[in-house]
Amino acid sequence: MSKRDGGAMVSLGGAPPLQRLLCCLFLMICAAVAQAKTVHESWDISYQFAYPDCVRKLAVTINGHTPGPTIRAVQGDTVVVTVRNSLLTENVAIHWHGIRQIGTPWADGTEGVTQCPVLPGDTFVYTFVVDRPGTYMYHAHYGMQRSAGLNGMIVVSVPPGAGPDVAEPFKYDGEHEVLLNDWWHKSTYEQAAGLASVPLVWVGEPQSLLINGHGRFVNCSALGESVCNATHPECSTPVFAVVPGRTYRFRIGSMTSLSALNFEIEGHPMTVVETDGHYVKPFVVKNLNIYSGETYSVLITADQDPNRNYWLASNVVSRKPGTPTGTAVLTYYGGRSSPRAVPPTTPPVGPAWNDTTYRINQSVATVAHPAHVYTPPPRSDRTILLLNSQNKIDGRIRWALNNVSFSLPHTPYLVALKDKLHGTFDPRPPPETYNHTAYDVYGVQANPNATSSDGLYRLEFGSVVDVVLQNANMLAANNSETHPWHLHGHDFWVLGYGVGRFDPAVHPATYNLRDPILKNTVAVHPYGWTALRWRADNPGVWAFHCHIESHFFMGMGVVFEEGIERVGKLPQEIMGCGSSKGGHH
Repeated sequence: MSKRDGGAMVSLGGAPPLQRLLCCLFLMICAAVAQAKTVHESWDISYQFAYPDCVRKLAVTINGHTPGPTIRAVQGDTVVVTVRNSLLTENVAIHWHGIRQIGTPWADGTEGVTQCPVLPGDTFVYTFVVDRPGTYMYHAHYGMQRSAGLNGMIVVSVPPGAGPDVAEPFKYDGEHEVLLNDWWHKSTYEQAAGLASVPLVWVGEPQSLLINGHGRFVNCSALGESVCNATHPECSTPVFAVVPGRTYRFRIGSMTSLSALNFEIEGHPMTVVETDGHYVKPFVVKNLNIYSGETYSVLITADQDPNRNYWLASNVVSRKPGTPTGTAVLTYYGGRSSPRAVPPTTPPVGPAWNDTTYRINQSVATVAHPAHVYTPPPRSDRTILLLNSQNKIDGRIRWALNNVSFSLPHTPYLVALKDKLHGTFDPRPPPETYNHTAYDVYGVQANPNATSSDGLYRLEFGSVVDVVLQNANMLAANNSETHPWHLHGHDFWVLGYGVGRFDPAVHPATYNLRDPILKNTVAVHPYGWTALRWRADNPGVWAFHCHIESHFFMGMGVVFEEGIERVGKLPQEIMGCGSSKGGHH
């Protein structure tokens, strides 16, 4: 259930050019205060039998449904989500993906980083301000629960009468939301046990691809009707209706646990206009590459034959596909075709799954809209090079950064640092670089052994930080995967992409400092590197990790602290685990 109340509206003006981003954010916050509206959500988290792809499976649901409800708010609104954990035998935490949590780091919803998990039977209230319009998501951030169905979308609208720094630089007549996902029939418990086993039992390719929680398992008849019900309404094909001649905004989010996807609306070119809450210099694509944790807005015009239906298609890229195309239907109001009629064509299959150049070109084309360029600082105060590698620890396959595999502490960093609880995590920071002059990113490591740590990076408040993510070969020869990296608490400028080994003496000269896009999630392509920059100006402790669920579970992440002394008094409700139990805080 949800409701929205309160408020008055103000307009925003322009900002001085040298400090445009900071001034714009200040004006946006002022507008948020002036509007003073509150969106209330009341959620019950429980396991329910669901049929997302027609196969009966236990799913983690919100008020009995997966995906959960879309949170709709206006820039500046306060969102209050009351979460009751009815899972009975399982903890829970919910992350508000893309919401920076300015002033509320304890509401980020990252178990082990910003809070203790919500225990079975307990209720927890998340309260935060949505400070910027755009398309965002939410999902579980405990264990591998995201793969079990606890996820949904957040749509933040522009206030009426907003000034030019906030107003959308494009027009449309209506909008649709598209949440893309992948789906397994094995439980997340089975998957987690396999990932921690010796030898590794990999999760494998998903059985189905979902669009707005609906898909269709192709071998349904082989399982029997008691297991797979092809007529169940939960796996009916989603239908998106349009009026001839009108322009529509499609808000697209990827909540996949493994798959990089390519999304297409048959016969309708898409103009990319927004990503991760920031306006894009418009460019047209036949199909859109989207990685786990990313959101995009595209515009289409309903200008095709209205008397037939068209496919929406989701296809796996960057991995050799073992999953059929996920589909939905686009239908025209007033046309002669039934809304649920199967289109007369076969679903689009997208580009070649291993065409890395095609995907890199789209990444490079995604730059800031000319009227919404927030110029990054010309140089950084600190550079951290992170080598993404697959390693072994005590015979177990793990992912590591600079040969260190990440593990979460029992006491959340935010609580431990703010309340000075010593001995709760490794005080030694992880390495800031690797042997970048000699490391062969195309070869298999001679010594794959790594170490594990729950140490973190401590950033000087207000400093400018560069992080360069370097991809490399895995334990198997001739194999490098795409890794989508997500930063909590911040947006970063995407300064550049490259293929091969990053050279800090050469490649920074190629950075785009003119119109880089701001994002919260970005792809690191096979055998390539991606360079990011942000200002450490949001007091708190923030996770930064690969958004592939199994990769983060296997250690592919780090944590940053900044300005902890500026964080306000912590809510008692985020404590109760590790050293924060029993009043030790």
